[in-house]
Amino acid sequence: MRKAALHNLGCKVNYYETEAMAQLLEAAGYEIVGFEEKADVYVINTCSVTNIADRKSRQIIHRAKKRNPDSVVVAAGCYVQAAGSKLREDRAVDIMIGNNKKAELAGILEAYFAGKRAARQECVIDIDRTQEYEQLGIKRGSEHTRAFVKVQDGCNQFCSYCIIPYVRGRVRSRRPEEVVKEAKKLVAEGYQEIVLSGIHLSSYGMDFPEDKPETLLGLMEKLDGIEGLKRMRLGSLEPRIITEEFVEAMAGLKTVCPHFHLSLQSGCDEVLRRMNRHYTGEEFKRSCAVLRRWFDNPAITTDVIVGFPQETDREFGETVKFVRDIRFYEMHVFKYSKREGTRAADMDGQVGEPIKSARSDILLGIGRAMSVEYRKSLLGQEREVLMEERMVIGDEAYLTGYTKEYVRAAVLWDEALKGKMVKGILREMVNDEVMRMEINIL
Repeated sequence: MRKAALHNLGCKVNYYETEAMAQLLEAAGYEIVGFEEKADVYVINTCSVTNIADRKSRQIIHRAKKRNPDSVVVAAGCYVQAAGSKLREDRAVDIMIGNNKKAELAGILEAYFAGKRAARQECVIDIDRTQEYEQLGIKRGSEHTRAFVKVQDGCNQFCSYCIIPYVRGRVRSRRPEEVVKEAKKLVAEGYQEIVLSGIHLSSYGMDFPEDKPETLLGLMEKLDGIEGLKRMRLGSLEPRIITEEFVEAMAGLKTVCPHFHLSLQSGCDEVLRRMNRHYTGEEFKRSCAVLRRWFDNPAITTDVIVGFPQETDREFGETVKFVRDIRFYEMHVFKYSKREGTRAADMDGQVGEPIKSARSDILLGIGRAMSVEYRKSLLGQEREVLMEERMVIGDEAYLTGYTKEYVRAAVLWDEALKGKMVKGILREMVNDEVMRMEINIL
């Protein structure tokens, strides 16, 4: 039996696809081992969102070949699509598999071994031209209580800093019956929560023909009816999908978690225009107001990029004021990183690293304070928590899990509660990131 090890770089979609490839290899008779172990096959699901991600992808590829020079190293995914001839010259790579070809991994390996490794194999398509959604699926997740389900691929937005439309292609959606089928299997395996993920989740269904229309809301309504599913969480959304009608309908679904990630990137309209983001600050604010109108104190999280080309102190100051006004639960802050092949990489006025670092530190500090403030707003309230893992805080061992808002709560360690949905009162802060609660088993 050959041994295979897989390593994932990048987003939640990559994470899902790596799990799917591992299960495909397992079904084909491979033994799946840890990436640090000696294996016959190493599969690296690469990322290319920044130049740094490219470098990390190359490093992991070379690390695998060094670990076992006789192994077959498979480079898969976004960096393969982006790198082109550069990767073909890399002697550490034996097989290249681009996006929309990962489902063929087992067959590609079989052909490679049958050919006695006569030559490097390459399976990369022109991703810009495909309209087919790749049918990858999972039977179980790597987490014990929560499973990610990919429902969409590709992006048509072409933000000026982003390479993703060029390496993932145009919007392609998974048929709802396939999503429901996979979700039912996961629930039957004991998963109580699913997380819908995609490259541009808000675009789900826009590629379906007019005579067979589907929307993200329609998909959610179908999933909400699955018996045994307790929670449905959404990946990143664009602000413009948050309309009164959309949110009113979501609020009527029993499984939807009041935890919404809206991509901001900047609180300054001038920067948003340079980024080619398709909304204004006012539109973003209205979206947050709609969510808060229909959900009681929802957790709203976001991403912000600092140091985008030409960003002035005034523009950054507008972002600071904006995020304070919105009061996010959590805020992921990224220093702008130049990505070759994007319009932003060629813009004048590139911001220096010291300025980017200083601005990042300011927003990270604001984000930490807002996160604590949001958690404290839940003190004294009753919440359901899906108990997941052991955590040692100070001298005490706790069992921790997440509320529907994705706030971590804890009780003193009790193995019997692991994997159970419990209800209790959030009593106090154990630290800035964990809340203690008193529970009753549901």
